[in-house]
Amino acid sequence: MRIGPLNRRITIQRQDTAEDEYGEPIPGAWVDVAPVWANIAHKSGLETVKSGVDVSIVQASIRIRYREDITAGMRVVHKSTVYDIRGVLPDESGREFVDLVCQTGANQG
Repeated sequence: MRIGPLNRRITIQRQDTAEDEYGEPIPGAWVDVAPVWANIAHKSGLETVKSGVDVSIVQASIRIRYREDITAGMRVVHKSTVYDIRGVLPDESGREFVDLVCQTGANQG
């Protein structure tokens, strides 16, 4: 796989139990799995109103180098944007890349 298109530094996270500064467990905290280089392609966008609040939903495909430890339910953080991983599409034949089917929804109001 050519590394040129992998031009965004992202962090993949999973939900787990972390500890606060006093050693107390924080259930449901997001912990880093790995920082990786990626290509982010935005596929579509949608604006809607949910519960009286404007919401913008963006679909994205994020391509990273091949890994076997990424699952749906994890998330990707790129700068201040958080993408929920909805699906994982590995390149089974060449084992060069994994495409992450992602969605982000940000409140606007």
